[in-house]
Amino acid sequence: MRVNIFGRGMDRMPDLAFRIIALMFKIRDTFIQKDKLLDEFGIHQGQSIVDYGCGPGSYIRKASELVGTGGNVYAIDIHELAIESVKKRISRENLHNVTALVASKERCPLSDNSINIIYALDMFHMVANPIIFLKELNRICKPDGILFIDNGHQKRDTAKTKINASEAWKIMEEKRRYMKCRPIKLNR
Repeated sequence: MRVNIFGRGMDRMPDLAFRIIALMFKIRDTFIQKDKLLDEFGIHQGQSIVDYGCGPGSYIRKASELVGTGGNVYAIDIHELAIESVKKRISRENLHNVTALVASKERCPLSDNSINIIYALDMFHMVANPIIFLKELNRICKPDGILFIDNGHQKRDTAKTKINASEAWKIMEEKRRYMKCRPIKLNR
């Protein structure tokens, strides 16, 4: 039943499930400093970064601070309620360098080779077609860019198999919480 409500390999979760998870994140974010994880990603002033699968935007304030006024944060999700939630947060918290965008299941609305760092946290298990997803992330990432991706709610070996099968990313480092990947040049 949990999989039917919260998703696995289905891309967009039902609205009710999103609302429940957004409430759970709001409670979590009140007690836990989850955005400290971004400090490990080497985000610098002036960079363009993507929070892919941003949900209600738990990480965007910290990301906005890290890239500074000369940088850009793109909060991207396929769920319209996520983008609505992030837009409210952008307005409420005056995050002028954050843009919230809806992606389709197969296309991200960003230009080729435009992003320094992408992080995709707690969402990879929901991607129905991980090869298309990972190739799309490769398309928007600069050749020297980095992807930080965690397992989501799947085993590490399963996540690694999907990443390797995409032939779009090379896993450079594994930490307990995430994998650090470099883009592989694709023939388009």
